[in-house]
Amino acid sequence: MKQNIKIDPYGFREYDARWLYKESINELGIENLGKGLGTQIKIHTKKDNPRVIVGHDYRSYSEEIKSALTKGLLSTGCNVEDVGLSLSPMVYFAQFSLNSDAVAMVTASHNENGWTGVKMGIKKGLTHAPEEMKELKNITLNEEFILGKGTEKKIEDFQNIYKDDLINKNKINKKIKAVVACGNGTAGIFAPDILRGIGCEVIELDCNLDWTFPKYNPNPEDLEMLHEIAKSVKENNADIGFGFDGDGDRVGVIDNNGDEIFSDKIGLLIARNLSLKHKNSKFVVDVKSTGLYSKDKILLGNNCETIYWKTGHSHIKRKVNSEKALAGFEKSGHFFFNEPLGYGYDDGINSAIQVCHLLEKQNKKMNEIINELPKTFQSPTMAPFCKDEEKYEVVDELVKQVTKIKESKFKIDDQTISEVLTVNGIRFSFEDGSWGLIRASSNKPSLVIVTESPTSDIRKKKIFDFIDDLLQKTGKIGEYDQKI
Repeated sequence: MKQNIKIDPYGFREYDARWLYKESINELGIENLGKGLGTQIKIHTKKDNPRVIVGHDYRSYSEEIKSALTKGLLSTGCNVEDVGLSLSPMVYFAQFSLNSDAVAMVTASHNENGWTGVKMGIKKGLTHAPEEMKELKNITLNEEFILGKGTEKKIEDFQNIYKDDLINKNKINKKIKAVVACGNGTAGIFAPDILRGIGCEVIELDCNLDWTFPKYNPNPEDLEMLHEIAKSVKENNADIGFGFDGDGDRVGVIDNNGDEIFSDKIGLLIARNLSLKHKNSKFVVDVKSTGLYSKDKILLGNNCETIYWKTGHSHIKRKVNSEKALAGFEKSGHFFFNEPLGYGYDDGINSAIQVCHLLEKQNKKMNEIINELPKTFQSPTMAPFCKDEEKYEVVDELVKQVTKIKESKFKIDDQTISEVLTVNGIRFSFEDGSWGLIRASSNKPSLVIVTESPTSDIRKKKIFDFIDDLLQKTGKIGEYDQKI
């Protein structure tokens, strides 16, 4: 039996577990993952029969993976409560609503078909961070499992409980016409209903569930998805366009003119709006986010502080939690609202709702609101291929190189590097507020590159050329997923 278990150690990533199903993990491997997770939950909760919420996304193989994971959890003594077809935030919400000990959501989010994974957490509202993932990996690969006997039960109609919770707290009086795009992912059976429920007029785009993702991956950072939403916004004369990822924890936003607004800028608008009512608040943003937060007059005027932190939903969630921040924002479209606005976890639909509140309160069009921010030239998130086993070393080497370049006062487009932040890869900034970022992706064999300039599009590109030149010299970089 033992030789049949397949589980690639590299699937245990920084804060998510992701594998190509059958190729890098098989059913027995998933079962062992369930045994490892069940053991870990028992160690941390010190309970014989901890209650674990499980859910799955709408991929053709997600249910069989959930069954194998559940089998593993049951064998350790966990009592499994299955909420069925879910979004990740619905599973996180269930932990609060049903007061369970842990969660496990079967999803590969926006990854291409063939990928699977599990988002999991023990402490309410938080998901595994590197420390927990390392512990889980050790328990699972060394097969140090606790034995027990668990029970399994189905929780009926939980989808409606989740929908009603968001609808009842967030009614709006202004009629907002919204394009809701789901890329045929699981959000299709949630987002339109919830946004209609709060009072929006909804135009659905690719909201029917289709696990083959016939048009594009449900990924609000994907330009193809954004272009489709833009087209629909213009055709329907809509006020706003929302694009949700495969498991519904992220949102992308298109304004009324059909222009995409990067999520970090949406975050800044929401932060400004919240700071008026919640003075002296803290906000956490990831290192891929715009440099505008740190110098924003409205945030500073309301005595709010912004902390730049590691990219990744688990990292930002934990930082929001430990800093008691009001909210956290990631450039990828993960937004986190803490009490009194939410439970601290990322929910793309709640994020869209906050944008609706912003539109209602400001009584202006979205493009007018965004135009109140200082203009910057931002690159999309670019991901050049780099092997999992090499990517961290490549980044460590580049951190040293860029630090030396800063010390040597070398100029890039007539600017010297004024500041270096190394909490997550390297983010280097210039006197004019321009910056570049190089970090390792935490869930794919690739690096992550972002550049921004408040000065010019040319400078944004020059910073990218500088980064690309450093990368090509390593000889360890493959194709980019997209480029400027």
